[in-house]
Amino acid sequence: MSALEKTVPKRNLKPLWIGLAFAALIIITFLPNSGDLPVAGQRALAILAFAVILWVTEAVSYPVSSAMIIALVTVMLGLAPSMEDPTTDLGTSGALKMALSGFSNSAVALVAAALFLAAAMQITNLHKRLALWILSLVGTKTKAIVFGAILVSIVLAFFVPSATARAGAVVPILLGMVAAFGLPRDSRLAALLVITSVQAVSIWNIGIKTAAAQNMVALNFIKEQFGVDISWGAWLLYAAPFSIIMSVALFFIMITLIKPETSNIEGGKDVIKKQLADLGPLKAPEIRLIVTSIVLLFFWATENKLHPFDTTTVTIVAIAVLLMPKIGVYTWKEVEPHIPWGTIIVFAVGIMLGTVLLNTEGATWLSDTVFGSLGLDAMPILATIAIVTLFNILIHLGFASATSLASALIPVFIVLASTLTANVDQVGFVIVQQFVISFGFLLPISAPQNMLAYGTGAFTTKDFLKSGIPLTIIGYLLVLLFTATYWKWIGLL
Repeated sequence: MSALEKTVPKRNLKPLWIGLAFAALIIITFLPNSGDLPVAGQRALAILAFAVILWVTEAVSYPVSSAMIIALVTVMLGLAPSMEDPTTDLGTSGALKMALSGFSNSAVALVAAALFLAAAMQITNLHKRLALWILSLVGTKTKAIVFGAILVSIVLAFFVPSATARAGAVVPILLGMVAAFGLPRDSRLAALLVITSVQAVSIWNIGIKTAAAQNMVALNFIKEQFGVDISWGAWLLYAAPFSIIMSVALFFIMITLIKPETSNIEGGKDVIKKQLADLGPLKAPEIRLIVTSIVLLFFWATENKLHPFDTTTVTIVAIAVLLMPKIGVYTWKEVEPHIPWGTIIVFAVGIMLGTVLLNTEGATWLSDTVFGSLGLDAMPILATIAIVTLFNILIHLGFASATSLASALIPVFIVLASTLTANVDQVGFVIVQQFVISFGFLLPISAPQNMLAYGTGAFTTKDFLKSGIPLTIIGYLLVLLFTATYWKWIGLL
């Protein structure tokens, strides 16, 4: 960095982005309407444009943008003609009920419960113990540790329903091993191990239903629009083979493209042993959490098979158990600081905005405008998925939050699915696009766990792209291959 660059302060563009968001809101609201789009739908699209600009630019935090979206929905839709009776306005009380509807959604309850479960892992350090134990088994060869980093991400995805928490558990351990070998944090070895771990986290956001909040967004819209519940086991059947192949690809991509300074971390084993020793023997709260987690995993995996309880219900029951005196692992006072309450607000508002787009026909108009001219309804399903998946991957470049991306796109994909040929499974089409929404492989900004790792200084954006580009290409081709084969064979498409 030059001396001039050091002395010139970075310009704050946030006011500009906020102004642009409001300009888009006003322009779209007052654009001429030929009558093919309800007034409420046009205003919902204006609010969507406002939201997307704030989400993409991060001009304000996500919780702040959520409060602004609630206010806009209440006022703008409250003064718009009702969808049921266009001769009267919906009214602000009716619009407020709509704006707050996301908070009563069962998917929001599941995300909140998942955050409590992730907090239990963090408070007890069980996720760290599990990661250390797995890494202690793989040896000190660099390739073995790369494999171990992937394996840790896979195992934690079953028990820690938070991508950021999983990355937060593994990355410090890997950096500790790098330091033990005497290499700096920005070494090739650090880049190799840290990038591997967070790319594996993104891959298994796809493989497991409860691994990522954005999956809950899609499943909620699917349930509301199609009346279909996708069980934990069914999701695993659809997505886990995809994630397994992607994990194998990740291993070979990483050991080929990023060459570390050493092929063997002699001091790595000692670091892990020391950190395990520092944790001490398994404590009673950890044992109770292990038992609870295993029981919870059993109920998730046997949903709709051995019992009538859905994923949300059993997860809330598990959290209630974890909070109980003597039986649980933490008190409310202990867990409260560990819960990102803003995430729950953002999630609820995202679901609400997507529902508003569907109910006001804004999503229908947007789908027709974006995809209607392409003639997708007459194309073979493979060609349709090829085009829509490419669109999905490209638009993800502007989003730092897959939850926000799902909130914006899944309603559009639901409408698009309804226009496709009769022999296409509409639910399957939407689920496949949800898998693609979790493709956070290209840039550090593509996912929160990427940014967490990027903040350590272990790698550059160029380093990340080295793995991100081939991973994205392989993922895209694999979607097409699975569309033509596996997903068709098991009845998803």
